[in-house]
Amino acid sequence: MESRVEKLRQLFNQYRIDAYLVANPFNLKYLLGIDTIAGDGYGLITENEVLYITDDRYGFELGREFPNLKTLLTRDYLGALSEAVENLGVTVLGFEPSIAYETYDQLDELMPSDIVPLGGLIEGLREIKDADEIKAIETAGKMTIAGLDDVIDQLQPGMTETEVANQLMINMLKRGVTGTSFDTIVASGYRTAYPHVVPSDKAIQPGELVTIDCGFYFNGYTSDVTRTFVFGEATAKQQEIIRIVDEARQSVIDAVRPGVTGAELDKVGRSIIDQAGYGEAFVHGMGHGIGLDIHEGPNIGRRFEEPLQPGQIITVEPGIYLEGFGGVRIEDDVLVTASGKTVLTRVTD
Repeated sequence: MESRVEKLRQLFNQYRIDAYLVANPFNLKYLLGIDTIAGDGYGLITENEVLYITDDRYGFELGREFPNLKTLLTRDYLGALSEAVENLGVTVLGFEPSIAYETYDQLDELMPSDIVPLGGLIEGLREIKDADEIKAIETAGKMTIAGLDDVIDQLQPGMTETEVANQLMINMLKRGVTGTSFDTIVASGYRTAYPHVVPSDKAIQPGELVTIDCGFYFNGYTSDVTRTFVFGEATAKQQEIIRIVDEARQSVIDAVRPGVTGAELDKVGRSIIDQAGYGEAFVHGMGHGIGLDIHEGPNIGRRFEEPLQPGQIITVEPGIYLEGFGGVRIEDDVLVTASGKTVLTRVTD
């Protein structure tokens, strides 16, 4: 964790700050290793100090789990922060602009230093995963694939989408995950044309498309996997749509390497779907980063020109959605390596 704090400190001169206030729970987890609920703690990083401000509910836990972390236990978080900023001689305090406006208003009123909104500092550091982070995401991905294989085998005619989602959760808990990173999507039949939909009481029938999109945590890091299949015998059109989407997915994966941009990857897959005549039916980006959170940088889409770097982990998730017919989305998680890429989830057969 110390090396992560040092990387943040190395940005201070560039942004002309001498301290940074951390409130985002994922960023606190990344920097300090602390699991917290939004609003229940603040991290203050200065050039020489790391201070965590929270209340007495966390005192025993912090004393046992983080004995070397300097803590302030108080119910007046921002009042204590103001005193610490003054005592430490902070002159310019950067802060995450994602904080609530009410919190910003109090900061503006209370802080003895200048305050500057600076977003993306820690999020940028989080994009490049270390070996432990990569291992956790890879393990989460393998567990997710195994759980999906199980639930597909368990699928019976008449099971509802909600029942399938619940069975998948049971499968995954047995495998050792600690939770979901978003509400699992299970859609069948015409509802597969809705990219983001909650499971319903609709019964799944033979011959229907079924989409399952899920993400599960292992050691604090999440997978993000989507599979679409036909429950039973597929029609020619269902096979065609699955083939096109899968070709787009594989072509994007083949193109992943350091230096390629998100826009270039998006174009690789989108052009295949365009040429097949379904360009208007692909209604979202090609992918995004994953890690502590389900959506992180880098983004893979038409507007994103930043080159990929080794250590980033992205999703590749092309889709085609046809109202009244159904939709197909297939998603894998891919690590950018120095020599190219490694697929962390099994490529669809």
